[in-house]
Amino acid sequence: MQHAQQATEAPPAGRSGIRRAFFASLTGTALEWYDFAVYSAAAALVFGDLFFPSEDPLTGTLLAFSTYAVGYVSRPLGGFVFGRLGDVIGRKKVLIATLVLIGAATFLIGLLPAYGTVGVAAPIALVVLRFAQGVGVGGEWGGAVLLSSEFGDPRRRGFYASAAQVGPPAGNLLANGVLAALGALLTEDQFLSWGWRVAFLMSGVLVGFGLWIRAKLEETPVFKAMEAEHSRPEAPIREVFTTQPRALLAAILCRVGPDVLYAMFTVFVLTYATGELGMTRGSALTAVLVGSSLQVFLIPLAGALSDRVNRRLLYGCSAVAAGLWPFLFFLMVDGHSWILLMCGVVGGLAIHSFMYGPQAAFVAEQFSPRLRYTGSSLAYTLAGLIGGAVAPLLFTALLSSYDSWVPLALYIAVAAAVTIAGLCLGRDADDTDDAGDAGDGEVQRVAYEPESAAEVS
Repeated sequence: MQHAQQATEAPPAGRSGIRRAFFASLTGTALEWYDFAVYSAAAALVFGDLFFPSEDPLTGTLLAFSTYAVGYVSRPLGGFVFGRLGDVIGRKKVLIATLVLIGAATFLIGLLPAYGTVGVAAPIALVVLRFAQGVGVGGEWGGAVLLSSEFGDPRRRGFYASAAQVGPPAGNLLANGVLAALGALLTEDQFLSWGWRVAFLMSGVLVGFGLWIRAKLEETPVFKAMEAEHSRPEAPIREVFTTQPRALLAAILCRVGPDVLYAMFTVFVLTYATGELGMTRGSALTAVLVGSSLQVFLIPLAGALSDRVNRRLLYGCSAVAAGLWPFLFFLMVDGHSWILLMCGVVGGLAIHSFMYGPQAAFVAEQFSPRLRYTGSSLAYTLAGLIGGAVAPLLFTALLSSYDSWVPLALYIAVAAAVTIAGLCLGRDADDTDDAGDAGDGEVQRVAYEPESAAEVS
C-alpha cells in the first residue's frame, strides 16, 4: 500500500509552475480568438475580392464566409485526434503541437498570394489553412483547461481552469486593437492591399511567446500519476462514448447557452445595432469592447466564486439570467439609445462571464482524469457545432423571417434551457478523482500545494 501511495502521488507544482501553467493556458486560447476576430474582419472586408472574385460582390463575400465555417466543421476532427493523444502521450506535448498548428496556419494565411496571382490555387490554399486552424483549435481548449487546472489545487479548479476562458475576450481585444491601429496608420487602399496581412503575421509573435512559456512547463501532476500507475487509456474515444455517455452529453449541453449568448452580444449585436437601430458600427463595436474588457476580470472572478459556492448552482442561476436578459435588452435598445445599448451589451457579457468562468472546471469534472482531455475536447467541439457555429446564421434568418426581436430572445431562452438540462445531467466535483488509478484498484489523491489567487496574478 505504501508503494502504491508513493507511485501515485506527484510532487507539488509550486507557485512558479502554477503561474506558468495559468498563462500558458491563457495565451493559447487568446491566439485562437485573435484568429477568430481577425479572420471575421478579413472575410468581410478583403477575402471576397482577393480569393473569390465574382461579378456579384455578395457572392464573393458569402464564399469568403464559407471558409470561416470550415474552421468550425474541422474542430471535431481536432477534438478526436488531439483529445485522444492528450490522454495517451500527455497534455504538454499535444498543447505544443496545437499551438504550432494554429499559429503556423494563421501566419501562412498572411502570406497567401491572391487569386489574381495564382488562380484557383489561392482559395483552395485558404480553405486548407482554415481547416488546419480548426483542427488545432479543436485540440487546444480541452488541453488548455487541464494544463492550468491540473497544476493547481483541485479545490480551486474553477479559478485555475478559467485561464482558458479568459482567452476569448483577451483575443478579441488584441485583434480589435491591432485592426484599429492598422486602420489609423494606413489608408483604406493600403489596408486592402497589404495591411490586412500584418494582422495575420502578428500571430507569429503570439505563437513564439506561447511556445516560450509552454516549453518551460513540466507535464501535469495528474498525468504523471497516471503514467506511474500505467493507467493511461488505450482507446480513450471509445471509452468516453461507451463508459461516460451521460458525462459527454452533460458537457455538450451545458456549453450551448453560453455560446449562443456570446454570439448574440459580440457578433450579431453589431448587425442589429447598425441595421435595425441605425447606429454606426463604431458605436456598437465600442459597446462590445467595453463588455469584453470587463470580462477579462469577471471570468476569473466567476471561476474563483464557483470554488466557494456550488459550481452547478452558480452556473444554473447565470443560465436563468441568460434566458431572461435578451427580453430586457431588446426593450432597452428599442429607443435607439447608445447608452442603453452599452448597458445592455455589458450586462449580457457579464452574465456570460458567470457561466463561462465556471464552465471549464465543470466540463473537466464530468470525466475521470484518464479520459479528461478526450472528453473535454469532444464536448467543446461538438457543442460548438450546435451552438456558436450556427447562432449568427439563425439570428439573421429569424430576424429576416419575422422582422421582430422576439424570436431572437426566444432562441436564446431555449439555448439557456438546454444548458440547464446539461447541468442537471452533470455531476458535482469529486476532488478524489484527481489521481491516477492505482494498480491495486484504490484511488490515491495527488499531492498539491495550496495556492491563493493572489499568487498567480
